Amino acid sequence: MTSQLLFYVIIAIIIINYLIDKLLDYLNAQHFNDAVPPLLEDVYNKEEYQKSKKYKKENYKFSTLVSTFSIIITLAFFLFDGFAFVDKIARNLSNNEIIISLIFFGIIMIGSDLLTLPFSYYQNFVIEKKYGFNKSTKKLFFIDKVKGWLLMIVLGGAILTTIMWFYQLTGKNFWIYAWALVAVFSIFMTMFYSTLVVPLFNKQTLLEDGELKTELEKFAKKVGFSLDKIFVIDGSKRSTKANAYFTGFGKKKRIVLYDTLINDLETDEIVAVLAHEIGHYKKNHVIFNMIASILLTGLTLYILSFFIDSKLLANALAVEQPSFHIGLIAFGILYTPISEITGLVMNYFSRMFEYQADNYAKNYFDAKALITSLKKLSKNSLSNLTPHKTYVFMHYSHPTLLQRVQNLLSAS
Repeated sequence: MTSQLLFYVIIAIIIINYLIDKLLDYLNAQHFNDAVPPLLEDVYNKEEYQKSKKYKKENYKFSTLVSTFSIIITLAFFLFDGFAFVDKIARNLSNNEIIISLIFFGIIMIGSDLLTLPFSYYQNFVIEKKYGFNKSTKKLFFIDKVKGWLLMIVLGGAILTTIMWFYQLTGKNFWIYAWALVAVFSIFMTMFYSTLVVPLFNKQTLLEDGELKTELEKFAKKVGFSLDKIFVIDGSKRSTKANAYFTGFGKKKRIVLYDTLINDLETDEIVAVLAHEIGHYKKNHVIFNMIASILLTGLTLYILSFFIDSKLLANALAVEQPSFHIGLIAFGILYTPISEITGLVMNYFSRMFEYQADNYAKNYFDAKALITSLKKLSKNSLSNLTPHKTYVFMHYSHPTLLQRVQNLLSAS
């Protein structure tokens, strides 16, 4: 294969991926006006459902604009040798390959983020605000951006530097050491994400004594789940949308409830949400997801090792000298079809795990409380109650609300 042919293959993958995404979005949009299934008729009243449809349609049009802008910029970057231009800038600033790669990725990532910043701003302060979701201030929005960049520079830079150091020391065998590094980092972040990263953006406080804490602790004790601390996160300073999550394992596991969740749900409904999260832990979903992620990372790095110093890949991007960063960019595009397939598999398992966690909550607490909590959360986020089946298959990591309600009712 010539470098020119490989270039066309890369362009084709980018375009085909875009077209498939737009087709799926279009198919999904055709169901925005569908009648609400009988089981979900109590989620919205007539006025709320009209608001939900407007929200979905506005987001659909906006996401189409953003993705179209993104692919135009991406194609322009490839067609006009943008990567070669950035590579040249980086090489003019340093002779060290590691420093060159750090500069290269820094320019690409921060440049990309700056280009999409107006869209992100509009999404938050126009669309989300219009429908009553956004609670963030403009100051907080930009502070979050800066913190995100700094976190990317520190963590991303440290990982990339170490991986490139492995590459310089071991050549194509770098993938083994890089895999070990990523595995250790993944386990570390699973255990300490809430204590090290979350506080940079949100305040976490212990749940105050009261009825809710008593009921949560009572249920945890009933099912033999060690629940030393329950944290509340101030999600309301950015959005009205509610959430809860479970993180860590062993002595580092913790349940985190958004303050919006506590405001939106009744005590029994919050206990049902906790039961669902404990179900994930009891069914070892956290461990499975971590192991699966580590194995997929190992596979990706192994395949990457065959292409990372390819002169053909470098030439396809109009760069004469093969390098780690150019090889990584080209490989990332070529790997897209495989990552799409692995993504489908992981989404399948994720949806299956959600059913299992729901069933756990039903078996050990109350299906009705979980159903009402799911309906309230869907209502308060103006969720799509009638998504296209193909869109769900390709993109959803959770079953639809209808599927979850049907499952909970059939299992009860």
